[in-house]
Amino acid sequence: MARLEGKVALVTGSGRGIGRAIALKLASEGARVVVNDLDADPANKVVEEIRAMGGAAVACAGNVTAPDFAERFIKTAVDSYQGLDIIINNAGYTWDNVIQKMSDEQWQAILDVHLTAPFRILRAAQPVIRAYAKAESAAGKAVYRKVVNISSVAGLSGNAGQVNYSAAKAGIVGLTKTLAKEWGRMNVNVNCVAFGFISTRLTEATADGSASVKIEGREIKVGVNPELLKMVEQMIPLGRAGTPDEAAGAVYQLCTPESDYISGQTIVCGGGIAF
Repeated sequence: MARLEGKVALVTGSGRGIGRAIALKLASEGARVVVNDLDADPANKVVEEIRAMGGAAVACAGNVTAPDFAERFIKTAVDSYQGLDIIINNAGYTWDNVIQKMSDEQWQAILDVHLTAPFRILRAAQPVIRAYAKAESAAGKAVYRKVVNISSVAGLSGNAGQVNYSAAKAGIVGLTKTLAKEWGRMNVNVNCVAFGFISTRLTEATADGSASVKIEGREIKVGVNPELLKMVEQMIPLGRAGTPDEAAGAVYQLCTPESDYISGQTIVCGGGIAF
């Protein structure tokens, strides 16, 4: 039996990488998924993948940092599936530099995508969740909803060259703990997964440092020097980087009924990495 049958799940940044793996995993367990990506094409491709395997999905393309995105995202779920059960705040990227060379633009862009966007999405979701919870309580039913925010080991222990990213990922842990307290009365489990080193297009080995992605008109360098990658993997007890599917598995666990009494927690998915 599918563990998430009938649930409605929203996943930001789910057109590629870890987000795509999360969307596919939740869909494989019966969830109806609202897929988001900065670009429409990747989002639509994931929707097609989900539908091809017999699942249900719709796309809500756009930048999570746009002022009107949060309301549009929530509305897509309610209009399409008349429900709102699972929210995964996954969208993000890195834009690194040491503090003395980091511009205000770099600092703010990373805080916006990793911290302000989740805040706005959850703020927009609150009235909807409250209405559902009130109706369920009046009917004598207890329905547990799930929020899983994505952090990083950088947010727990810091990482040189990532003062913006580390600060944002530490902030999402604080947001998680606070909402677990505020939303417990509505039977919402709010938890966090802090990823270690996961293999994606943003962390692939690049010897010449020329790899980049375009975000909001900016060319952002991505990839990791092969020697640095090898050194990082040697520090991981399991001896390798994680896969997007493994990352998705950690998130999925916090969406199942088995997590109904787990809230306000941060789980590290990092192959045993110490911090």
